[in-house]
Amino acid sequence: MLAKTARLTESGDFARATKSGLRFSSTNFVGYLLTNTSSNDPARAGLIISKSVGNAVTRNRLARKIRHCIGNQYPTLPKGGLLVIRGLRNSAKADCAVEIAKIVNYLIKRSDERLEKK
Repeated sequence: MLAKTARLTESGDFARATKSGLRFSSTNFVGYLLTNTSSNDPARAGLIISKSVGNAVTRNRLARKIRHCIGNQYPTLPKGGLLVIRGLRNSAKADCAVEIAKIVNYLIKRSDERLEKK
């Protein structure tokens, strides 16, 4: 489970991450990462799971699985980073541990490459 300081809760932060951040899609998930190099705040993460995934029980079960997967990847996130994971239609049946790890690792790698170019 993510600590309260590690959670994205404001809609503005979700909007910034999804509109301005790096994006990577897998079969069942889309990940967004917005990095802020000038911030020493801890990284924060949030989820977007639409009703197309399933009923409330299915969505909550998926959210718990995704939070657990993000918790494993959380220490690798850059300071001040905003991570958003969006669950797509068939994501409830997915092996989220593998896909989330792949998404987060790819986004961090791309973020580091962008910082090196500056």
